[in-house]
Formats: sequence, C-alpha cells, structure tokens
Amino acid sequence: MSQAGPRPPTLLVRNADVLVTMDGGRREIRGGGLFAEGNTITAVGHSRDLPETADRVLDLSGHIVVPGLVNTHHHMYQSLTRVLPAAQDASLFGWLEALYPVWARMTPEMLRVSTLTAMAELLLSGCTTSSDHLYLFPNGCRLEDTIESAGEIGMRFHAARGSMSVGRSRGGLPPDSLVEDERSILEDTQRVIEAHHDPSPLAMLRVAVAPCSPFSVSRELMRESASLARALRVSLHTHLAENDNDVAYSVEKFGMTPAEYAEDLGWVGPDVWHAHCVKLDEAGIALFAGTRTGVAHCPCSNMRLGSGTAPVCRMVASGIAVGLGVDGSASNDGGNMLGEARQALLLQRVGLGPSAMTARQALELATLNGARVLGRNDIGSLEPGMAADFAAFDLSGVNTAGALHDPVAALVFCAPAQSSWVVVNGRVVVEEGRLRTIDLPLVLERHNRLAQRLVSV
Repeated sequence: MSQAGPRPPTLLVRNADVLVTMDGGRREIRGGGLFAEGNTITAVGHSRDLPETADRVLDLSGHIVVPGLVNTHHHMYQSLTRVLPAAQDASLFGWLEALYPVWARMTPEMLRVSTLTAMAELLLSGCTTSSDHLYLFPNGCRLEDTIESAGEIGMRFHAARGSMSVGRSRGGLPPDSLVEDERSILEDTQRVIEAHHDPSPLAMLRVAVAPCSPFSVSRELMRESASLARALRVSLHTHLAENDNDVAYSVEKFGMTPAEYAEDLGWVGPDVWHAHCVKLDEAGIALFAGTRTGVAHCPCSNMRLGSGTAPVCRMVASGIAVGLGVDGSASNDGGNMLGEARQALLLQRVGLGPSAMTARQALELATLNGARVLGRNDIGSLEPGMAADFAAFDLSGVNTAGALHDPVAALVFCAPAQSSWVVVNGRVVVEEGRLRTIDLPLVLERHNRLAQRLVSV
C-alpha cells in the first residue's frame, strides 16, 4: 500500500479590512481572509468561516488584500539606464537610437543584477507575476540570466525571448552590431522553450516567442516565429502601433497598417499579446476583438515618450483583454504596478471625462485582465483553486489618511503605496515591507556600480 506524501504547508490570512477577490461576483469581503494549502488557495471568505489554525497565520487587520498584480510588459535590463540625459526628452525612435549603443555594452552580470532590481521594485509594489521582453543579447547574455534571477527572488515569470534581425544596413532601426542571424534566433528560441517552459497549471516559469518590433525584424522572422510558437504551444508577443512614426514606418515599408501587418503574418489570436497599441485604429480594434488578441497597456511609458493615449476604454468595451505593463525602466523610469493602474485611470479620464474608468476597473486591468493577457486562468483572482498569489497594503499610512471609507478606491486613487506583505505561490516573499529572498541593499549597491560602468564608457 503506497503512503501519501508529506502534507503541504498551510497559510491562513484573516481579519483583512477588505479582501478583494476579483472572482466572478467581484466580491469585496470586509473582515475577509483566505486559506491556502501549499501553492493553492482552498478557501476564501469571512475570517469567521475559515479554519482557525495553519502552519503560518497572518493577521492582516488594518490592511487591504488584493490578488497579486500582473505586469504584462517590461524590459528589465533597462533599469541600468534610467534618465540618461541623451534620452530624457526624445520620442520613441530617437530614444532608441540614443540607448542602443549603451545597451550594446551590457554583460551577463549586468543582466542578472538589473533583473533582480526590476523584480524587487515590482514585488514591493504588489506585483507577483511579470513578463519580461528581452530582445538583445550582447556579450554572451542569455535568457537564462533573467530566468535564474526570477528563481532567486521568487517571482512568477513569463520570459519572452525577443530578437532583432534587421539592422540599419537593411533599413531597420537598431545598429547592425545588435542584431542576430535569424536561423540562430529560431534555434535558440526553441532551445530555451524546450529547456524552461512549464505549461502546467500554477507554473512559475513560462517562455514566450517575442520578435522585437516591425522595424527591427523581417517578415520572414515574424512568420517563422509564429509557426514555431504554435508548434510548441507557447504565446507570442511583440510591440505594435506604439506611436505615429511606428505607424508611418509600417505603411511605408509594408503598405499596411500595423494591425493589418499583424494579421497578414499570423500575429493575431488568443495566444498573442501586443504591447502599447496606442495608435490602433477602429479596424484594428475590431480585428483584435474578433480574434481575442491581447494588449499590454503601458500608460507611464506612453506619456513619458509622448506617444499618445491608447484607446483602452474602446478596446475593453469591444471585449479585448487589456492588461497593464510598466514597460522598460528607461522609458518609464519606474516599475510600480499600483502607479501604473493609477496612471491608466487618470489618462483615460483626460480624454474621455471622469466616468471613463473607475478605480475598480483599473485594478481589474492590473489583476484579472493581466492574467487573461498572459493566457493564465490560475492567477489574477482570489478563489479556491487559484494560485496563492496576493499582496497586502497597510491602510494606516499618510497616503490613505481620510480615505478609509473606500479602501479599494483609495488603493488606486491615492499615492501608490508599498506592499506590506506579498505571497507568491504560497511563499511569503515580502514581509512587513521587506524582501525576504534577496539582500536588496547589496543588490542595489552592485546595480548602481554596474550602471555607472555601463553609461560611463
């Protein structure tokens, strides 16, 4: 007779001022809590209805608990090059041209440390799952450098193997020194998927296929990447329709709008999500809605680069899954997911009025919708069977003073708070505002020294 394995550790959360479930009924439970066994939530409800004991008990009186926030677009290596003077006041193409030569000097150590730094910032803002779009690999850098950092810090991770293959000599934007051979790109992409992608429920690591953009890769690479992704049953990701110059390039080079170009190459469907889509036209919105193609909305980056305001409300109304992304730390200069939710709300209201987006709708973009964009049905809400991923925020701080009559709205409207507790896959990663998995001061010291070395050449 076979013996059962060891009992998974249990975690009990109780007495939260409000627990935001994001479940089908969008319940907000006063005095709420949850019970988790191992990495899975098994009960959610009022604290009096939950088990009384567990291996670890968190009394979160005075806190709001929300599903772990989901970041659908990032370039984590860019935390090394924040606010570079040459790129502070440029639009997208000029910004890229100023930064490409700097990024070409990046080393594997710089990639590992910058990823740890970016992930630390995300976790401390309540983010438990993040994608990262890495599309340049100079000086021996590999996707594994980011994957290893995610494992060390304890973040649920979607590693997007990006690429650039069309340099300036062939009409592209990046310098030739930063592009790769297309056959090598496809071979290495297949290698990292087969080595690291985990398709199972509650997976901590997945890999996506992610050519950088229409102005840095060929038609052939886009098509072959889509074929590879579908053969290996993984997601597809790229940048699309980010600003007017991006659209003009697509029309001039391909004779199509960005959305038409994406459709022509097979880059639409529920397994695809595009970053930005600031200039997605009405036909493009209809196409994405009809094909269930996802969008990563990056409001801070779009504002910083002067790209414009994405038609998020029209996208959501049409049925498109729209999540939030902090984008690269050199085009946002921050990585706070609550801050991104706040900016998403405010930016839509600038153009469409104060009823355009509510605080709860913005929070849904940052949680449940982000999960949909990444193709996940096991994160983004707090309910039985879902991953034990959540964040708790202290409501006693100065930033929420006077707002406790509606803590959920306060979380979005008020100045972004730092998380007090963050649990990923049932593991406490942030405890009383401090990261438990890495020595953050040591990482930041190393990060700043490497950043100075990178930009001082």
